[in-house]
Amino acid sequence: MKEYRSSNLRNVGLISHGGAGKTSLTESLLFNSGIISRLGKVDDGTTTTDFEPEEVRRKVTISTALAPCEWREHKINFVDTPGYSDFVAEVKGSLRAVDSAIVLLCAAAGVEVETEKVWNYAEELALPRMVFINKMDRENADFYAVLDKMKNSFGDRIIPVQIPIGAEESFKGVVDLVNMTAVTSIGSNKYKETVIPDELADSVLTARQQLIEAVAEMDDDLLTKYLDGEELTNDEIKFGLVKGVSEAKIYPVMCGSAFRNIGIPQLMDSVLEYLPSPDKRVVAGKHPTTQEMLERRSTDPFSAMVFKTTADPFVGRLSYIRVYSGALKPDSTLFNMSKGKSERIGNVFTLRGKHQETLTSVHAGDIAVVAKLQETGTGDTLCEKDKPILFEPISYPKPMFTMCLETKNKGDEDKIGNALSRIIDEDPTIKVKKDSETGQLLVNGVGELHLDIMAERIKRKFGVEILLKPPKVPYRETIRSSVKIEGKHKKQSGGHGQYGHVWLQLDPLAPGGNFEFVDSLFGGSVPRQYVPAVEKGVREAMTGGILAGFPMVDVKVTLYDGSYHTVDSSEMAFKIASSSALRKGAMQAKPVLLEPVCNVEVKVPEYFMGDVIGDLNGKRGRIQGMEPIGQGLGVVKAQVPMSELFKYAIDLRSITQGRGTFDMMFSHYEEVPQRLAETIIASNKKAGTEI
Repeated sequence: MKEYRSSNLRNVGLISHGGAGKTSLTESLLFNSGIISRLGKVDDGTTTTDFEPEEVRRKVTISTALAPCEWREHKINFVDTPGYSDFVAEVKGSLRAVDSAIVLLCAAAGVEVETEKVWNYAEELALPRMVFINKMDRENADFYAVLDKMKNSFGDRIIPVQIPIGAEESFKGVVDLVNMTAVTSIGSNKYKETVIPDELADSVLTARQQLIEAVAEMDDDLLTKYLDGEELTNDEIKFGLVKGVSEAKIYPVMCGSAFRNIGIPQLMDSVLEYLPSPDKRVVAGKHPTTQEMLERRSTDPFSAMVFKTTADPFVGRLSYIRVYSGALKPDSTLFNMSKGKSERIGNVFTLRGKHQETLTSVHAGDIAVVAKLQETGTGDTLCEKDKPILFEPISYPKPMFTMCLETKNKGDEDKIGNALSRIIDEDPTIKVKKDSETGQLLVNGVGELHLDIMAERIKRKFGVEILLKPPKVPYRETIRSSVKIEGKHKKQSGGHGQYGHVWLQLDPLAPGGNFEFVDSLFGGSVPRQYVPAVEKGVREAMTGGILAGFPMVDVKVTLYDGSYHTVDSSEMAFKIASSSALRKGAMQAKPVLLEPVCNVEVKVPEYFMGDVIGDLNGKRGRIQGMEPIGQGLGVVKAQVPMSELFKYAIDLRSITQGRGTFDMMFSHYEEVPQRLAETIIASNKKAGTEI
């Protein structure tokens, strides 16, 4: 592929709800540009951009893939993104790399949950957008119904620039409302320009008038001419359309069938005509020291961002780089401003799916891939050291679905750390931590599918099989009453014996009191050198618990009496005696099981708030309040036991059709209801937990 200047580049993200046909569209785009000679199919696992084994097997896009192609002396970097919410990190990273987006919708399904989400992601970045209503050949396809749904969801700036000729099985082409031409398919990926069918004449005139009204508002001169009753020329319509699209004020709608390759060449023409080139883009950042706001244009000194990282066990780390200004050349040195480290650049190439193609120079606005950067991760800024700038890192949602991770084979514990660090390099929405309470390795992801895919990748790439299990809840135990208890350890087995004798008083402390040990001995009943052993014995007994093996908290232990033997007493004897006393005394002091309770904030559309509140009540939650926050959204605040929240990400997605989000933070411990406590204790006994 030859070099292209910024003005002859386009970077376009393909975004949609899962199943709208992004990967099939990408395949048709590559086919029409001559990059591939036959159309691959998702169901057959033969598409260019779904090449990972997990994607082929599951028939869904999991990772963002590049699909650069050449069209009419331009290079277009299409970026095929996942459509499932579990892989939102890929979408968010990709949108930072492109200058515009094509939002796909299924002609039968219309506006779906992820359609709304990806639209909002693009809205946050003020990205210019086009809409492509795909699958016009599908049963129940309805272009106008989808158009109405989009206008209801996203406003009246949704403006068709095409209307379909036919629908479902009879779909055969499109009418271009700008040029007032019709193109129909004549089979074998061939097309002919025809007159606009008579039955569409009224629809075409109505839609073109709406288009003219919309573009006239984008420019004062056009508006004046339109209000004076003069007709806008095709070139003037294009001018207004380009201006409206570049300012993200108009969203042109096109249609077609990626599977039958109808409407795709026209879509590629429209990408060049209506979507902006990167040479017009101004990117904002900050000076890393002064925090002064800075801007970068394509002609400014080099700056770039890494928007995606992949880990390959053979090639190493691959960094996907969007160049914002200047040029990137092989065998050069750049500065990672995010990490404060220099990086040596070796070969520079582009990827089309998994196919590599070497590049000799990458101009501003282009996308490239570099291997084996040592310090650089996703979201890092690369620039010249003496021309510093720092771009805002990529924002990702907080992963709230938690599982316990274990290796299937005992010998793999050493390997799992390296594998996880490489996987986290790839996916910033995976978080791993060791739970100091339970000793488990916990992994957080966006959803169940997300972590299942992670496990498959670790096995394939690093040869480590892992098991994902529900995490243990870090329960606690405490007492509710005071008690005085004797502990004696006496043993004679020839020679020196063992003798330790204590009297302890156990008292409950207020929540959060944890543990308090008091020495109130008088008269030397227990020699001072044995008091630390008594405290140690008490602490060890509390660590192991007395009901279900969970640590005891909020207990005050007072050593107030005891006795000793001048020959047989020892630290070990007093440690055993005090440990025994603690266990016996706790059982008499009304022991209870405590569970962690979390503060939860759930953000949902207001019409789902009743369902969310009902579900939280069913999870033993206590509603603390609810309030509207604007844009049809509300927040529900509640306190919910942690044991009910490990899979709440899945439950909330089901209740709110994927529109809800939540955050949680540990609050405090509370007593477990008696019936549930009995079940937990019995379960732990069955599992062999020491009481």
